[in-house]
Amino acid sequence: MSESTHPVSPAKRPVIELRRVVKTYYMGEVEVNALRGLSLVVERGDFVAVMGASGSGKSTLMNIIGCLDVPSRGSFWLDGVDVRTLDEESLAIVRNRKIGFVFQSYNLIPRTTAIANVELPLAYGGVKGRDRRARALSALESVGLSDRLEHVPSEMSGGQQQRVAIARAIVTNPSLVLADEPTGNLDTASSLEVMRLLSRLNATGRTIVLITHEADIASFAKRTVRLRDGNIIEDERHTAVDAPPPRLEPGPGLGPLIGAAVRSSTS
Repeated sequence: MSESTHPVSPAKRPVIELRRVVKTYYMGEVEVNALRGLSLVVERGDFVAVMGASGSGKSTLMNIIGCLDVPSRGSFWLDGVDVRTLDEESLAIVRNRKIGFVFQSYNLIPRTTAIANVELPLAYGGVKGRDRRARALSALESVGLSDRLEHVPSEMSGGQQQRVAIARAIVTNPSLVLADEPTGNLDTASSLEVMRLLSRLNATGRTIVLITHEADIASFAKRTVRLRDGNIIEDERHTAVDAPPPRLEPGPGLGPLIGAAVRSSTS
């Protein structure tokens, strides 16, 4: 898979560019318009929270941004790739190389160790042997779990499992981290821990799109986008794209995360 030609240089082009996107589903003879001509641009290094009630279109938007679905009409560029031109195999490659997913339910393999879970996207991407393990180890160190390498999910708390999921999301040095309700299964303390980690990750230059229905979780983002009936009804910027995220706090793991970001930007 090669990148499509985009009129903007790689360093300046948006990570996400949706133009007049429509997504239509059919339930029998009933036509359901989940997205109604939505346009959204997310610049490199931004931290965007997408909010909306059930039925607002935020799950459909997440699926399209994550290349799990494609628009019915309109255009979508992901880090220079015209997603409309891709077949299923190419979409899978884009998901592996350009997107790091963080889900509410963690999606870890139950009987597999933390380090093996983190190695999985590298294995799918063809990274072998010592390099794969070294990168997985570095990612787990970045999220403060170097002492949990051989633990399986059932031996870790919810917050620790989500940190393993974040390590798995960043291990491929993706262009985008897409977090779908990442604190939905966590208590307050673990939720804050995860959001502080995502803030530190964004401070190193990572682009993050966060799907949430909680205002206090959205307050960690630099920008809030609200959906209703498949349209953006509010787009509020809180902090400049190139500024630190609004609730950034010092914490462990920032050094390794900076190293990962630097490796990504020079690769």
